[in-house]
Amino acid sequence: MDSKQPVLSMRGISKQFDHIKANTDVDFDLYKGEIVSLLGENGSGKTTLMNMLAGIYYPDKGQIAVRGQEVTISSPAQAYSLGIGMVHQHFKLVDVFTAWENIVLGEGGRYDVPRAKSMIRDICNRYGFVVDPDKKIYNMTVSEKQTVEIVKVIFRGADILILDEPTAVLTPQECERLFDVMRNMKEDGKSIVIITHKLNEVMAISDRVVVLRQGKNAGELETASTNPQEMTDMMVGHAVTLDIERPEPVNPRKRLVIKDINVTDAEGVPKVRDVSFYMNSGEILGIAGISGSGQKELLEAIAGIQKVDTGSVIYIDGDGNETELIGMHPQDIRELGVALSFVPEDRLGMGLVGNMDISENMMLRTFGESHKWFTDREKPRKVAENVVDVLEVSTPGLDTPVRRLSGGNIQKILVGREISSKPKVLLTAYAVRGLDINSSYKIYDLINEQKKNGVAVLFVGEDLDVLMQISDKIMVLCDGRVSDIVDAKKVTKNEIGLLMTSLGGEETIAEGADSHNG
Repeated sequence: MDSKQPVLSMRGISKQFDHIKANTDVDFDLYKGEIVSLLGENGSGKTTLMNMLAGIYYPDKGQIAVRGQEVTISSPAQAYSLGIGMVHQHFKLVDVFTAWENIVLGEGGRYDVPRAKSMIRDICNRYGFVVDPDKKIYNMTVSEKQTVEIVKVIFRGADILILDEPTAVLTPQECERLFDVMRNMKEDGKSIVIITHKLNEVMAISDRVVVLRQGKNAGELETASTNPQEMTDMMVGHAVTLDIERPEPVNPRKRLVIKDINVTDAEGVPKVRDVSFYMNSGEILGIAGISGSGQKELLEAIAGIQKVDTGSVIYIDGDGNETELIGMHPQDIRELGVALSFVPEDRLGMGLVGNMDISENMMLRTFGESHKWFTDREKPRKVAENVVDVLEVSTPGLDTPVRRLSGGNIQKILVGREISSKPKVLLTAYAVRGLDINSSYKIYDLINEQKKNGVAVLFVGEDLDVLMQISDKIMVLCDGRVSDIVDAKKVTKNEIGLLMTSLGGEETIAEGADSHNG
């Protein structure tokens, strides 16, 4: 790493949107051949700061220098001309185009196709990318799409790369492959900024950490000499306890019984295969599995928004009355008390309307239950106020359109809305995806409060450490089947990892798991 002169330098950068100060007098340096993690709570100005380097926003004041020369970056094209490329959280790809077509798109002129594909393959071989230039985007996994975005940036000559939440929707295996690529790029002299909330990844991949708090510099740390606790305290501004409570279940009773569920997708591919389990009131059942193992389809089948081929989902109320949910309208299932909180890659694609304000999006949760929502705005507004207060949503006010909030704050509204509905069964998937660590622990606390209130919680998570801490039992899915159901207190991460990639063993890891499958 060249310690003499930064390859990139920002001084006194400020940016304001209406009454929101996104960045205030921020200084930031990046040196050749280093990886810097940019940390901060949701809404702390990380993405805004990097968007000014990418030419999407223009700073209200401050200076930017690239390789010692002061520059003005007024467009993404200008950023590329300076060797700066950004891979955004939400991919900017044309689905019906192939990988190579997306990579060369916007370069201008006619392209020698064999030469373009050859250049793409050279980039892949050099850094360890795996991508088929002729594969259509709509046929790609999330990881493959991200690879196309990164290759596109390098293809255009970038040696300063900005990766915004690159691991938010990747499996642990995909993350490690990405990190190997990043290390190869670093060795080749490229400089990388990674925006992330996952502190274990910060420790694994970065050389240095820069922390923003409320749009201002909060500090800078050498990764080798810090730890997650110090980084968290710096982000939040005070000491934060990094412990997840796991209260013992009180009087657990069967609340939901799933028997032999089978689901196929629109192309006829089986996604959920003969899945059977039950959920108890006052317990958290975690679900682990590699991305695409049927988690999404299973939750949507229970909530009534995914067609079920065969099987049964029985809801049991407090008096012991049983109701078959298969075939019921999703709204009727919600009225029974079954709430689904699924955080997709596109947070605005799951029940939130970007042009509506926070209160109006709260009203959507009860749409169809009553016609009073057209005139009665008081209750949704109180719910919105509570969600904003408890989850510390960064917003100018309740009347702010949701689309103007940061991705993390949109997610808090999405999760908070479902929890505030006081469900009997809470189906939550990727509740903390992309959230900063302080916000994540607030969500964990809220989920545990639901457990204490007797709610049966199904918790789909990506972080195995969190799953093992918050769950009472963990159901592992592999290729749409139940590989095993294990005791979260007794199982190891390695055992879960093995179950995620192979269907069960001859012996059950956790005592009593077979009965829970029944």
